[in-house]
Amino acid sequence: MPDKNKRTRSHWIGSVFLAVIVFAVCCTQIFYSVDKFLSDPLYYTASVPDSNIKIIAIDEKTIQKYGDIRTWDRKIWAELVELLNSGDTDPEVIALDIMYIGAVEETSDTHFAEVCKNGGNVITAVNAVYGTQLSKEGQTISADTSHIEMVEYPYEELKAASSYGFANIMQNTDGYIRYAREYIDYNGERIDFFPVTVYRQYCEMHGIEPKLPKTFSSNLFSFDYTGKSGAYEIVSMCDVLDGTVDVRVFADSAVFVGAYAPGMQDSYHVPIQKGSPMYGVEVHANILESLLEQNTKVAATPWIYAFLAAITVWGYYVLVSRVKLLPSTIMSVAVIGADLLIGKLLFGVGYVINVIEVPIFVLLIYVYHLAYNYLAEVIHRKKVLSAFKKYVAPKVVDEISRQKDFKIVLGGENRNIAVLFVDIRGFTPMSESLAPEQVVEILNEYLQLTTQSVFNNGGTLDKFIGDATMAIFNAPFDLEDYIYKAVCTARDIAAGSSGLEQKLMERFGRSISFGIGINCGNAVVGNIGCEYRMDYTAIGDTVNTAARLESKAGPGEILVSEAVYEHLRGRVHMEYVEKMMLKGKKEGVNVYRVPVTDPAGKVTHVC
Repeated sequence: MPDKNKRTRSHWIGSVFLAVIVFAVCCTQIFYSVDKFLSDPLYYTASVPDSNIKIIAIDEKTIQKYGDIRTWDRKIWAELVELLNSGDTDPEVIALDIMYIGAVEETSDTHFAEVCKNGGNVITAVNAVYGTQLSKEGQTISADTSHIEMVEYPYEELKAASSYGFANIMQNTDGYIRYAREYIDYNGERIDFFPVTVYRQYCEMHGIEPKLPKTFSSNLFSFDYTGKSGAYEIVSMCDVLDGTVDVRVFADSAVFVGAYAPGMQDSYHVPIQKGSPMYGVEVHANILESLLEQNTKVAATPWIYAFLAAITVWGYYVLVSRVKLLPSTIMSVAVIGADLLIGKLLFGVGYVINVIEVPIFVLLIYVYHLAYNYLAEVIHRKKVLSAFKKYVAPKVVDEISRQKDFKIVLGGENRNIAVLFVDIRGFTPMSESLAPEQVVEILNEYLQLTTQSVFNNGGTLDKFIGDATMAIFNAPFDLEDYIYKAVCTARDIAAGSSGLEQKLMERFGRSISFGIGINCGNAVVGNIGCEYRMDYTAIGDTVNTAARLESKAGPGEILVSEAVYEHLRGRVHMEYVEKMMLKGKKEGVNVYRVPVTDPAGKVTHVC
C-alpha cells in the first residue's frame, strides 16, 4: 500500500508539473512557426472573391512593351488614370501600388499630378523605412526593430494631389504574411496602411461608415485570405492602355495597379498557398476584402489559451493513464479534434490562437504511454516467461518466446499427455530421525534432480506434493515424442539417483530410493481453481492411473501402463510385470517395468 500511495502521489505531482510546462510553452509560443505551418491549411481556405475588386497587372507583357518600369515617363501613368476616369463609370478607387519618389520630368510629373487630382479617387503608396533603435533602462539595453527612421513619400505635387498609405507588407518570423499594421505614426502624422486607405476611400464613395479593424499589440490585426493567386480578375496594364480591355469593366470597383512580374521582386509567401508566392498587389486586394467583410482577426490573449490548454492536457494525462489502448486512442483523437475545431471556430469569429501545443503534448503523452505500456508488457512477459521456466524446460520457453505463436487456453482443454509421478521411498521414517534442516537439504537435493530431469526432456513441472513430484508432457505446449521423453525423464532420474544416494550416505548416513509411475492418454489440462487461486495442472483418469502406478512401484522401480508400452514397443526395453488392481479401477491393468540397470547391472543413463 505505501508503494501504491507513493506512485499515486508521484503521478499527481507529475501531472501538475506537466500542466505548468504546457502553460509556459503556450505563453511563450515557442512553437509559433510550427503552429502556423501546420494550422494554416485549417484556417485559410479559398472562397469566391469580391467581383468589385480588380487588379491591373504590370506583367511581363507590359514590361516588354514599355521597358523597365524605372525608366517610364509618368505620362504613361497619367494616361492610365485618364482612361480609367474617362466616363460616367469610373472606378471608386484607383490604388497605385507603386512608389513615385522624386521628380522625373517636370511636365509629365505635373500632368500626372493634375490627372490624379481631377479624378479624386487615386491613392498612391509611401514607403516606411524601418531601423533599429537602442534604448537603455537601468542596466538593460533593448532594441526596437519597429522604429521608423524615415518615410519615403511621392513627389510633392503627387502627394498633394492624391491620398496615400504606407505599402510595407509585414512578414511573420517564418516569412509568411498573416498580419498587417493598421497605421504608423511618423513625426505626429498618422499614415494608414495602404489597403486601409483604400478601404476608407471605398466606403466614402459608397456612403458607408468605415469600421476599422480591432487591433492588438502595435496596431496589428490579422486578416483572412479570400483567394489564391489569380483568384481576382486580373488584366494586363498594356491591354488597358492599348484599348484591348474596355475600361467600363472597372466601373464602381476598387482597382489595384501593381507589380505582377518576378523581376519586380514584389512577391511574398502566404499561408493560403504554401510553396508558391503571391504578388504584393494581390495581398493588398485580400486585405481590402477582409476589411470590407469585417473579417479581420486579433490574437487572443496568450495566457487565457495557455491556462485552458494546460487544464486540457492535465485532464487528458490523468485520464489516459487509466485506460487501455483503444480508449486512449479514441480520447487522443477526440482531444486533438476538439482543439482544432475550437481554433477554427475562434478564427471564424475573429480570434487567432495557437492550436498546435495541445496536439503536440497529447501526441507526446500518447506515445509515452504506448512506450510505457509496451515496456511494461515486455517486462511482464519476461517475468511470466521466467516464472514458466520454473515449470517448463527453459529451452522450451525460450523457443516459444522466439516464435511468439503459443496460446494457453484459460479454463481447460482436452490434450493427450504423458504423466509422470515420482516419490521418495522411506522418506517419512528418515525425516523422523534427522534434524529439520537436514531433511530439507535432502529433499531439495532430490527435488533438484527430478526437476532438472523433467526440464532436460521438455516436460512441465506440475507440482510438488510433499516428497513427490508430478510432471506432465505435451502441455501446455506441444512436445514432439512426449511419451518417449517421459520415459527418458524416469531413466534420467534413475541415473541421477545412484550418485545422489552415495552422496547422502556419505553426508548423513542415510540413503533414499524412489518409485516412478508413468501413464499416457487424454486428460483435462488448464487453469484449475477459483478466481483468486488457480493452479495449472492436469486432471482425469490418466493422471490418477499414473499416480497409482507410482504407489505400486517398489524402491528404484519404474512402472508404466500398457498404453505407454504400446506406444514405445520396440524402442524401449520394457518387462511385463503383471495385471494389477489399481485403486479406482474395476478391472486389472497390465503393468510393465522399465529396467533401471542393463544386463551387466550398470544403471542406464539418458535415452
